[in-house]
Amino acid sequence: MFEQRINIDRMEQAAALFGSLDSNVRLLEKEYGVSIINRDSEIKVSGDAECVYRAVRAIESLLNLINKGEALTEQNVRYCISMVNEGSEQKLQSLAGDCICITSKGKPVKPKTVGQKQYCSDIRSNTITIGVGPAGTGKTYLAVAMAVTAFRAQEVNRIILTRPAVEAGEKLGFLPGDLQQKVDPYLRPLYDALFDMLGAESYQKYVERGNIEVAPLAYMRGRTLDDSFIILDEAQNTTPEQMKMFLTRLGFNSKMVITGDITQIDLPDGKRSGLKDAMRILKNVEDIAIFRFTERDVVRHKLVQDIIKAYEKYEEAGAKNGKNKSNYHQ
Repeated sequence: MFEQRINIDRMEQAAALFGSLDSNVRLLEKEYGVSIINRDSEIKVSGDAECVYRAVRAIESLLNLINKGEALTEQNVRYCISMVNEGSEQKLQSLAGDCICITSKGKPVKPKTVGQKQYCSDIRSNTITIGVGPAGTGKTYLAVAMAVTAFRAQEVNRIILTRPAVEAGEKLGFLPGDLQQKVDPYLRPLYDALFDMLGAESYQKYVERGNIEVAPLAYMRGRTLDDSFIILDEAQNTTPEQMKMFLTRLGFNSKMVITGDITQIDLPDGKRSGLKDAMRILKNVEDIAIFRFTERDVVRHKLVQDIIKAYEKYEEAGAKNGKNKSNYHQ
């Protein structure tokens, strides 16, 4: 049995580290098979030497986050564990204190993973950013947060959010209401993100003034979008023609963010994804960034990460057996 001790300055640090009902420490104990005990002004970690070494690295990383004012959650404790396991926990410190914007309820919006931080940095540094990755990585939410930040700083005059309504053929005809009411269900995730950032009242005010527009992709044809922050969501469901049409809407003093998940393409069989084409065609174009999220960037329930890994494993096994990969739909 190997043992290592960590000195702590204040009892508040230990309380924050252990979490409610010691939930944070239980995650560490389960992951590394160690025992973690708080006695007076030190934390004692005991178990197998290698496991103790990793657990101590995780604890020290978490204490550094606490000292920088970060509140620990199950998500960032699990993320810390994954970073320790790959030997890159020092990158965690770059996340502390990086606030993108404040929601209407006063909650700070921050990158929760190193990948998310790089994605936000790419958006700041490039005119066009393509963010691709699995569900739950914050692609759309962070893009909206960056748009609201640019709008509040008066860097742009408008926020334009759009996505393709892939079932906009005969199925929409059976829905009640006018065209806007028919496509609203497809745009709901974009509304939700904006409501969270701005509040329903401010959102409505900006919509009436023309500062915010949420519309299906078809509404973009024939326009030039100057002084705007434009987000194309669910871009995997665009055709190559739609993607080219959207990209060429870019006007002066504007930014574009294109988000999508190439494993969840809902286009009819035989139709190529405009997002896949754009990633190939634009990969070496200056001022265009292409960022790929991984399952480590998933910030939803832990099961979402496990589900994504399980599907990837299943698809890889199918590919090895000579089968065609399937597209899975949300």
